[in-house]
Amino acid sequence: MTIPEIENEIQSEFTMFEDWMDKYNYLIDLGKSLPLIDEKYKTDQFIISGCQSKVWLHAAFREGLVFFTADSDAIITKGIVSLLIRVLSGQSPDSIIQADLAFVDQIGLREHLSPTRSNGLSSMIKQMKLYATVFKMKMGS
Repeated sequence: MTIPEIENEIQSEFTMFEDWMDKYNYLIDLGKSLPLIDEKYKTDQFIISGCQSKVWLHAAFREGLVFFTADSDAIITKGIVSLLIRVLSGQSPDSIIQADLAFVDQIGLREHLSPTRSNGLSSMIKQMKLYATVFKMKMGS
C-alpha cells in the first residue's frame, strides 16, 4: 500500500470513535501490537531526543525499502510511534521523505496531545525522515 492509502485507512479507523478517550484507548491498543524492537537497539544511540518519554527507533534498509522498529516506555507514545511505523515502514526513502503525514492533523492527534507529546511526535517524524534521507544518500553513492 502507498502512504496515502495507509493514511486514509487510519483516518477511517479513527472516525469510528466518537470521543477522544476512545481514540486514546485505540492508540494504546495499537501500541500493544507494535512489533518489539530488538533489545540491542534499546540504547541511548537510538533514543529520539525531544520526546517526553523514552522512544527508541531503529531503521533497517532492505531491497530499497526502509523498515522501522520502535519501543517506548509510555503507552500513548508507543501507540503514536506504532501509527507512524504503520504508515512509513516498508516504504522507499523518497516516499518517506516526501510524505506530508497530514493524517496526524486530520485525525486530530496533534491537537489532543500535550505540547511536550506534540513535540515528541514531531521529533519522531523528523528522525524517521532523517533515516530515509541517509538511506537515500547511501543508495546514490
